[in-house]
Amino acid sequence: MVCQLWQHAATVCNMEYQVQFEQWVPFPVDHVFAFFANPNNLPRIMPPAIETKIVLLELKPPPPDHSALATMASSLAGSGSKIVTSFRVFPFLAIQAQWISYIIEFEWNHHFADIQEKGPFKTWHHRHQFATVTRNGVNGTIVRDLVEYEVGFGFLGAIAQNLFVRHQIQQTFAYRQNILQSLLQP
Repeated sequence: MVCQLWQHAATVCNMEYQVQFEQWVPFPVDHVFAFFANPNNLPRIMPPAIETKIVLLELKPPPPDHSALATMASSLAGSGSKIVTSFRVFPFLAIQAQWISYIIEFEWNHHFADIQEKGPFKTWHHRHQFATVTRNGVNGTIVRDLVEYEVGFGFLGAIAQNLFVRHQIQQTFAYRQNILQSLLQP
């Protein structure tokens, strides 16, 4: 948290928040990774009330891979890919906004990361991590999301964070966790 005091009258804060979400699913890491690295699946993992839609995809191919996934590489977002979506800022209002993000890291079956160029946050960095984990004798994958973001707008942003931003982010990931296993079914 960075705060500056001006003339002892007001404190303006730029706060960076960090959240982490984790989920185990009973599917192989290459299958789970390919699902998440395909931006066409983004609207499927978002709550319906947000009405997320793909507006534009400028996909850059991921680095070469010698696995069976290499045949799917043309639909995956490698480093440098641009993803533009539209969504409802507030589910109860019909106002749509755009979110422009770029993939800045990509390592097959391990992680990829995106940053926001334009959207609802001052800054947004989302790292998607994947690891093979066996639970109760079943091979599966841990999906871990590490998100760092700033709301912006100083004191008003801090209020918005406490009133609804944090809750909205938690609800979005909770929705995804509830439906992910059914979406990953072959």
